[in-house]
Amino acid sequence: MTAKPHLNRSHARHLLGQMLRIRLFEEKCAELYTQQKIRGFLHLYIGEEANAVGVVGTLSADDSIVATYREHGHALARGIPMGPLMAEMYGKSNGTSRGRGGSMHVFDAATRFCGGNAIVGGGLPLAIGLGLAEKMRKGSGVAVCLFGEGAVAEGEFHESLNLAVVWKLPVLFVCENNLYAMGSAIERTESETDIHRKAEAYRIDSHRVDGMDVVAVEAATRKALEHIRAGAGPQFLECMTYRFRAHSMFDSQLYRDKAEVERWKERDPIKRFSAWAVSSGLLHGEDVVELEKKASAEVDAAVAFAEEGAWEPVADLCRYTLMDAVPT
Repeated sequence: MTAKPHLNRSHARHLLGQMLRIRLFEEKCAELYTQQKIRGFLHLYIGEEANAVGVVGTLSADDSIVATYREHGHALARGIPMGPLMAEMYGKSNGTSRGRGGSMHVFDAATRFCGGNAIVGGGLPLAIGLGLAEKMRKGSGVAVCLFGEGAVAEGEFHESLNLAVVWKLPVLFVCENNLYAMGSAIERTESETDIHRKAEAYRIDSHRVDGMDVVAVEAATRKALEHIRAGAGPQFLECMTYRFRAHSMFDSQLYRDKAEVERWKERDPIKRFSAWAVSSGLLHGEDVVELEKKASAEVDAAVAFAEEGAWEPVADLCRYTLMDAVPT
């Protein structure tokens, strides 16, 4: 059976609702950062929501996920509750990792969300390990690795793709190509700017997808997962997307033209999908308003959850570390 997006009214509401949850969560995080409620590094996913919802929302409970430091959207799409996720942003003990991971290291064993990774390309070999473990135990799960195009310049990218093919591992590689690795335009760093062609060099079935179209991303992901679960080995998706905000909250964005940003905003995945769904009769204007209100209320509740959370006592500073095992 060929992969289909399974679009009906219920599913359309789900796709739009998930994208709105991510967008409003990220906008609130930006606001909280200016209030110094959230500290350290913060990388927002605004503009790229279609990829998280289209890819992660398609996975089964047995699949594992390795993401980047821009992973809040992936975490929400995976089903990690928004309250503990926001508390993790705050660094509170009621966060997903008791506040020890923060924005860049979200982890949740219950959903097999195997962590955001602050090292560029660092998640690729982890996905190979997860895929190898799944193959050795003869399981049905797939290891999904999401990374930016900046990771392509790292040796781990080539090593991981090569091993995935040699060992025929159940791994789905998803490159979220937003055209700028931090502040470097892709044409300044890569001789071959079509990233999926690099994957083809390793004989991986590879496809480029419109990462601003949630339906296209979901359909491509379903098809890729079917091939992997059928024993065809790894698959590769290059999702062409764009971050509307800076690389991080410390980025002045002097490397890209404001007109370019505005042109990409015209392809906003949320506005694009909601407009299409309403014009096609799949959704009504009231649905959009209702979903926005629901997501906004969830964000408010998540902030309250984080605000009410306690800080871990200083006496527990070495808990869960190697120092905790050192005799006093």
